[in-house]
Amino acid sequence: MSRLAKTPVELPKNVKISFDKTLVNVEGPKGKLSMSIPAEVSLENKDSKIFVNRLSDTKQARANHGTTKRLIENMCVGVTQGHKRDLEIQGVGFRCAMQGNKLVLNIGFSHPIEYEVPKDVKVSSAKPTEISVEGVDRSLVGLVAAKIRGFKPPEPYKGKGIRYVGENVKRKQGKQVTK
Repeated sequence: MSRLAKTPVELPKNVKISFDKTLVNVEGPKGKLSMSIPAEVSLENKDSKIFVNRLSDTKQARANHGTTKRLIENMCVGVTQGHKRDLEIQGVGFRCAMQGNKLVLNIGFSHPIEYEVPKDVKVSSAKPTEISVEGVDRSLVGLVAAKIRGFKPPEPYKGKGIRYVGENVKRKQGKQVTK
């Protein structure tokens, strides 16, 4: 049995969870989330703790066992605290700004890049070189942050581009002139 999935999911006080054989619904102060349950996994509620059990010992059931437990934990954290990813822009003249529901990026191309932000995610820019992505759904927050980073990933020679805060970019040595 998976060591990760053996431990139960502890529900915070202000989280309501309901489930049947195919669907889990989690509701909290920040919003609602739902997820489908794989066929090889069952859920059990005891004393405000959710136990994830697998029904068979196949390779797919073992894989879904720990994954389902962790996804339910992330849903509980999302509806109580929310998830957040911070990005930073490095490069001379590179900047960003919010215009309504669009993120406008000036990152060295001949034209500004406009990114339409999904309605379930909040993107803000306190400084022209900082972007903050917040939301309830962890996977959607990570997807939006990765999409924004994908417009101009950091390059290895000068480090210019969009990166996660705290991301370590391996730098390469440039060409050297030999005499």
